[in-house]
Amino acid sequence: MVNVSIIVPVYNTEKYLKKCLDSLVNQTLSNIEILVVNDGSNDNSQKIINEYAEKYSFVRSLIKANGGLSDARNYAIPYATGEYIGFVDSDDYVEPDMYQKMYSKAKQKNLDLIECNFIWEYDDKIKYDIGNKYTNTDDFFLLGRVMVCNKLFKLSLVKDNNIKFPVGLRYEDIEFFYKLVPYFDKTDLLDNNFYHYMQRENSIINEQNEKTGDIFIILNNLITFYKNNNLYEKYKENIEYLYIRILMGSSFLRMVKITDNDCRKNLLNKSYIELNKKFPNWKKNRLLKVKNIKNIYYKTINKFSFKIYSFLFKFV
Repeated sequence: MVNVSIIVPVYNTEKYLKKCLDSLVNQTLSNIEILVVNDGSNDNSQKIINEYAEKYSFVRSLIKANGGLSDARNYAIPYATGEYIGFVDSDDYVEPDMYQKMYSKAKQKNLDLIECNFIWEYDDKIKYDIGNKYTNTDDFFLLGRVMVCNKLFKLSLVKDNNIKFPVGLRYEDIEFFYKLVPYFDKTDLLDNNFYHYMQRENSIINEQNEKTGDIFIILNNLITFYKNNNLYEKYKENIEYLYIRILMGSSFLRMVKITDNDCRKNLLNKSYIELNKKFPNWKKNRLLKVKNIKNIYYKTINKFSFKIYSFLFKFV
């Protein structure tokens, strides 16, 4: 069996693709497969993919019509044969010993999930993203970093539970990660900053507009998944906290940056309404008792303060 399957979706990234693939084919872990998915590119990406597939037997070229990042990842998952599966975006790159060290730790401890730290790389600066080890289920909802590219997942968990990325939506990693959380038994974190997460100035994902509202669909999809799999009652407070953390935290900070006034106001109002409609007693959530700065902030939120924060955070 292959140790690690790595899925690389590609859409018009010829400028960055060689650096990405070079970082993968030169991994110190030899027993890997790299599934490169051309998601309908109309540049020279396929020519580059063909060069690597011809040169390296463990690089496989998959071609499909354009469907977006999630669709490309979903397309490749059935082809994966590894014990573990990872994802790399085609404009990013990784350190040469990333998968050897992550796989060794995962194999040694029979982990369902292993993640590493990573680096946000901007044109003029870098930022180190340092995570925390998950000691219990609550930690996934309190501290979880949803990005899939700094992780290895046990492939059987993904396939056996039919976990897929939502197609056509932003924040697909949130849904994928939290659909898997109930199935994690053993997890660990490596302190190494193995993954280089490139931040392009004109990246679509960094542009805040009406698509920022996809987060409501993502969160509703999670509730549906947990209910359909008889998990909701067990994790209800965790899901409630996730709503708080996202709608009053990360998504809130994205929404205040929307330049269109009507769109910004509509999505911000919807955030407050959705949280209070679905979880009217959210202020009593058990996880809000955990002492940290974010929880102090969440507990100050009410109808009045939310409007104040919506104004102030535009300038942060």
